[in-house]
Amino acid sequence: MPQIVVLPHEMLCPEGAVLEVKRGISVCDALLENDIEIEHACEKSCACTTCHVIVREGFASLNEADEKEEDLLDMAWGLEATSRLSCQAIVDDADLIVEIPKYTINHARENH
Repeated sequence: MPQIVVLPHEMLCPEGAVLEVKRGISVCDALLENDIEIEHACEKSCACTTCHVIVREGFASLNEADEKEEDLLDMAWGLEATSRLSCQAIVDDADLIVEIPKYTINHARENH
């Protein structure tokens, strides 16, 4: 089973985490199933950028981003060449290292 290493995030995962995940799951679902409450304001429908992550290792193993995702990513805070919307990034066999950016374009967070 592949692993997702989540780098420390001040609010969502202060200590960081190592997750054992199933191939074929989205990065967003893997985080949520492991109690890392990443924002997903559009309910994972690829209509916002709140679930933006930066893939530090393993980027090439993910499915290719489609045009809709790439257009949305242009609006993400802290965009990098290895940015993905975690709701669209599907885990394959390779391990991943992901960073959750400090900010999103949301002005208010749900449940906070």
